[in-house]
Amino acid sequence: MPAIWILCIVLGVAVVGYGLGRSRAMASAGGDARHLHSLPAYYGYNAALSVLVPALGLLVVWLILQPMVIQNAVSGAIPSTEYADTGALNLIMSDVRRVAEGLDMAVAQGAMSAEQAASLDGAGDLRDTLAGVGVALGSEVEGYVLNAAQDYRSLNATGTLIRTVLVILLAIAGLGFAVMRTNKDFRARNVVEKVVLALLIFAASIAILTTIGIVLSLVFNTLEFFKLYPWTDFFFGLTWAPSFGGGSELGIIPLFWGTFYISIIALAVAVPIGLFAAIYLSEYASAPVRSFAKPMLEVLAGIPTIVYGLFALLTVGPALVSVFGPDGTGWMGGSRAVMTAGLVMGIMLIPFVSSLSDDIINSVPQAMRDGSLGLGATKSETIKQVVLPAALPGIVGAILLAASRAIGETMIVVLGAGAAARLSMNPFEAMTTVTAKIVSQLTGDADFASPEALVAFALGMTLFVITLGLNVFALWIVRKYREQYE
Repeated sequence: MPAIWILCIVLGVAVVGYGLGRSRAMASAGGDARHLHSLPAYYGYNAALSVLVPALGLLVVWLILQPMVIQNAVSGAIPSTEYADTGALNLIMSDVRRVAEGLDMAVAQGAMSAEQAASLDGAGDLRDTLAGVGVALGSEVEGYVLNAAQDYRSLNATGTLIRTVLVILLAIAGLGFAVMRTNKDFRARNVVEKVVLALLIFAASIAILTTIGIVLSLVFNTLEFFKLYPWTDFFFGLTWAPSFGGGSELGIIPLFWGTFYISIIALAVAVPIGLFAAIYLSEYASAPVRSFAKPMLEVLAGIPTIVYGLFALLTVGPALVSVFGPDGTGWMGGSRAVMTAGLVMGIMLIPFVSSLSDDIINSVPQAMRDGSLGLGATKSETIKQVVLPAALPGIVGAILLAASRAIGETMIVVLGAGAAARLSMNPFEAMTTVTAKIVSQLTGDADFASPEALVAFALGMTLFVITLGLNVFALWIVRKYREQYE
């Protein structure tokens, strides 16, 4: 049974549980809610949570673990002589899953019976059968792949059946347990509040656990990379020339130079324009102008980055070439350059700076403005000497957010700056960034055990550490100025 159907059944049992729990509590109190320890709704909530929490918890855990268990079981049955390394085994398992899904589709559409799909002993007619239900195979299916696909189908069907039975039984058991202990003296409110508190703690922990998981995955794969490639060459190398045939030079300095060069240009565009726009909207603009201008400015934040990338490639780049290209100053040889990506990225970052800075400036107490004006300062002097210093910690935070957004941008760089890893001061030359190279190194059928693929994790880990350092430095600045104005 599909997981969505199981979810609907569990929800239905929970709804029934709510009604049973509430009605049983009222019956035990003789129909008078004043004799109950808790409000009648809490008894219903207790029954519903007794159904939902264990059943859905088991369902989620099962959905996570079942594919892993089946993958290990089926891959262990594939002859070791058929693959040379882990990458080749993963490719075989992809074929196994594709064939298994094709067999399921063929059975569902009536192209073959379940018995025929389970008893196929050769791959001769398999291609035509699967092609008839819209599943294309790139090569001939080996016999061991077909056998593994049949085992995959069998294990998956068995696991799905057991999952369905256990989840529904657990939901019914939770309902029975909740209804049995429901009476007028049962402290349903306390139980419900403890369960809700546990769910809130779990929800709050997801972000922390996700961060820990991301960091650990980066750390482990980075260590694997440094086992295969010298860390000194990685951190101090001046050449980026990966070659999956061997002999790669994987120096990170050219990538970081391109990353920070493009980010600096973007911030040089976004920070002044965004900050001036925030000052105007918060201090000078009338209410009608502000109600129109701020939403229009924030529309920029909703534009997909791929659109910005196309704008850089098709509009900004050719415009810069017409001015700085061969017919102009001769500095720019093509439309893809650091300046192209930096200008467009700066436009993208304007709403991040302006919107956040506007909110921070508006949060400065009006009494500070009134006091400055009362002492004889002009409006511009009040903004410059009172409002902006008081709002500086928040403005620094807005700039930091924009900087982090710039460092992590990919599509604008790919389309606007090119893919050349070089060290150059010329902003009209093509360069690339760390994030763009992470994408390129993980694209394709590369062997993940090779340094050319593992280097993506080393790049990500290094970028994470540098960004964390920038955040700590910015936090120090924020605290220093906050102490001055509190």
